[in-house]
Amino acid sequence: MTPLALGLVLLAALLHAGWNALVKAGGDRAAVLAAVSTTHAVTGLVMISVFPWPAPASWPALAVSTVVHYGYYLLLFHAYRLGDLSQVYPISRGLAPALVAVMAALLIGEVLTPQGWIGVATVSCGIGILALQRGAARASRPALVVAVALGGSIAVYSVSDGIGVRLSESPLGYMGWLFLLEAPVPMAIVANRLRNGGRLPPRVLAVGLVGGVFAVTAYGLVLWVKTFAPLGAVSAVRESSVIIAALIGVVAFGERPWAGRLVAATVVAAGVVTLATAG
Repeated sequence: MTPLALGLVLLAALLHAGWNALVKAGGDRAAVLAAVSTTHAVTGLVMISVFPWPAPASWPALAVSTVVHYGYYLLLFHAYRLGDLSQVYPISRGLAPALVAVMAALLIGEVLTPQGWIGVATVSCGIGILALQRGAARASRPALVVAVALGGSIAVYSVSDGIGVRLSESPLGYMGWLFLLEAPVPMAIVANRLRNGGRLPPRVLAVGLVGGVFAVTAYGLVLWVKTFAPLGAVSAVRESSVIIAALIGVVAFGERPWAGRLVAATVVAAGVVTLATAG
């Protein structure tokens, strides 16, 4: 990865960790996620009205990514209900880079160098260390199944978007449609909340809107970098957001223990350096 690509994806990882921290701090996760997704949709509407539409060749990839994103959200909410998300979500994020690298090699012939494969494996191992600290080994079988399914969905939409944005001839137009097509997600959350007599507190929605700006910027940066950097390497660096989020938990929320998180962060950092220096 070039220094530019590495810097942009690390910034995206920081923003991704930041919006996830806002979801946690907001308390009402459904309301915060609704606001985040609404920001995606509004941003998408603005972008498709300003930038050229993506080329027809990219629409199949856009369709696959959109459908898989819906499945990802459904799995994520199911994981919340299982109550084991903190245990198994790092498994999902740890699996994704390896799956993306394999899929990119099989589908588009984008094969990493041996050092690149080592970097991806090291990042995944570091995230795996975090998962073990959070009790992934003790997680229930249903939770593990959801974790693997989440990891697979992340890999599929990551590769689909990488292919789609490269074929689009208008990366910003592709991003706009991708963000807009997430509109059914917040609509369904709000409709379900109101149907059950619930409320959407303004303060929580405000937090979600800030998180939405972070989320849109983060994924937009990742998509742009995918136009000129290997998909497997981009995915591995992006998933370092899980480690960043864990460190934010130590500093901002006083979560413990902290020593194991530093070990995981060190391993992930070693993987990122390996990717950055791979020839």
